[in-house]
Amino acid sequence: MREFASDPPEEVRAGDALREAGHTVAVAESCTGGLIGSLLTDVPGSSDYFDRSLVTYSYDAKRHELAVSRESLDEHGAVSEAVAREMAAGVRDVADATWGLATTGIAGPKGGLPGKPVGTVFVGVAFAAPWGSGDSYARVERFEYDGSRTQVKERIARGALALLREEIESESVTTG
Repeated sequence: MREFASDPPEEVRAGDALREAGHTVAVAESCTGGLIGSLLTDVPGSSDYFDRSLVTYSYDAKRHELAVSRESLDEHGAVSEAVAREMAAGVRDVADATWGLATTGIAGPKGGLPGKPVGTVFVGVAFAAPWGSGDSYARVERFEYDGSRTQVKERIARGALALLREEIESESVTTG
């Protein structure tokens, strides 16, 4: 599972950013099925910053574990910006972590939809700013990846970790 790994791998780079900032992360995974949590825990010392990974594959799991709204699922479907945003904020808040990271997409080889081909993913990142600051936020990016199911999942996982790292570094510049 290192076909798309950078050197050092993104899980190491994201972990270093989390550790340096003194932050924690929790992950809500749908299409990646626990891969992000696995990558993060492959790094020695990840218990310093990694809280949990929830695999919320079904609509019911997203609603029960992350409080994703029925309305978002009905109106937009699981593979959507709205659901990725709610997943990221939900896992951040459930875990009481600094960061929430979420993936929801179509890994393939089947399942593509009009406007959402196989390889489409929405990655949500949510930050918990200090209480009362009004600076907490959640943002979502859409990506499309090519390849086999395994390749798409790895690219999504590593892309999500890269996005998390970029957000941590950006937040550190803003608050530092």
